[in-house]
Amino acid sequence: MYKMAVVGDYDSIYGFAALGLDTFPADGPEETEQVFHRLASGEYAVIYITEAAAAQISHTIERYKESLLPSVILIPGVSGNTGKGIEGVKKSVEQAVGSDILFGGV
Repeated sequence: MYKMAVVGDYDSIYGFAALGLDTFPADGPEETEQVFHRLASGEYAVIYITEAAAAQISHTIERYKESLLPSVILIPGVSGNTGKGIEGVKKSVEQAVGSDILFGGV
């Protein structure tokens, strides 16, 4: 059975453990990339990653965009919301339904 993981700084992700998700605190781009590769090549179907952590390893995350698994979802961290997570979800919805559902575009 596939699992869900959360990657990012400890303060941003520790609460997800209460929801049953596996948490992987990572500091710095090298550690974040190592953790991400380990999770992406294993039994994790969904990887939530803080926007700040994702910005550090954006080139690595891009390589998994076309893969079926894992699904990589950006979430805001304690430092705030950069809008990258919402932008990613919006793009995915536009691809799936063929239009911008928030603004009614075609």
